[in-house]
Amino acid sequence: MRCGLRITDTVRLPHDCIVHDADSAPYLRYLNHKMKREALVPIDEELEREIRDHQRHLRDRWPHGTPVLLPRSLKNADGHEPTDDHVYRRAMHQWLKACDVRDEHGRLVKVTPHQFRHTLGTRLINRDVPQEVVRRILDHDSHMMTAHYARLSDTRIRRHWEQAREVDITGQTVARDPEGPLAEASWAKQRLGRVTQALPNGFCGLPVQKSCPHANARLTCPMFVTTPEFLPQHRQQRQQLLQIVSAAEARGQLRVVEMNQQALGSLDQIVTALEEDEAPGGAEAADAG
Repeated sequence: MRCGLRITDTVRLPHDCIVHDADSAPYLRYLNHKMKREALVPIDEELEREIRDHQRHLRDRWPHGTPVLLPRSLKNADGHEPTDDHVYRRAMHQWLKACDVRDEHGRLVKVTPHQFRHTLGTRLINRDVPQEVVRRILDHDSHMMTAHYARLSDTRIRRHWEQAREVDITGQTVARDPEGPLAEASWAKQRLGRVTQALPNGFCGLPVQKSCPHANARLTCPMFVTTPEFLPQHRQQRQQLLQIVSAAEARGQLRVVEMNQQALGSLDQIVTALEEDEAPGGAEAADAG
């Protein structure tokens, strides 16, 4: 999963598959059988150590060495025969069954090795790694294949956006119509807001073309919007504000108390509204009541 190789390339890795650049950074050298060319993919030091440990294990069994990193365990006296991808798939399925890994519906999960490759591609796109870099890491021949991960990422994020409840500084729900005539424009606007005006506990609803008159006064800004994903930050900030207000009151610092009371009031409203989504039935149950 950490290097994104296809299973057919993985099982045929050569024993001496690690190379280093001028900065001693490790890379995995492999043959891209689909494109019929040798390729390199960067790996982390932890994976390099695991591969080195595996190579030492191979030397214990085959002292004269083996040309492949994953030799077949049976009927392979000299260690020259690589394992088969079907053997890998079967072993993985048996392992998942033994671990009793289940999905949200309680069913045993079905995982294919190629999903690990998709996972890496999607994670890289989600972390804003440039598409060209992702293409090179996955050794895609075409930009169109890499663009598939970008579309998947955007679709997933939009689905969460449509389902999430957004509230403003007063705790009022921000109305969104994912099927309305401005749905695409609204979605694009929020994507821009999250990227260019991201905040630690929400995001700015102000159009990107406008300058913000409130600077970082997020909890008193009418354009501030937040969702349940930021509840931990809101709870932590509320606790900090309570301590500040309490200490200021004890010292008679009325101005400090006044400055923080408005933000504390906004936080109380925000947390109360967002916590409704965490209760059984969520906001719909609250509305029905």
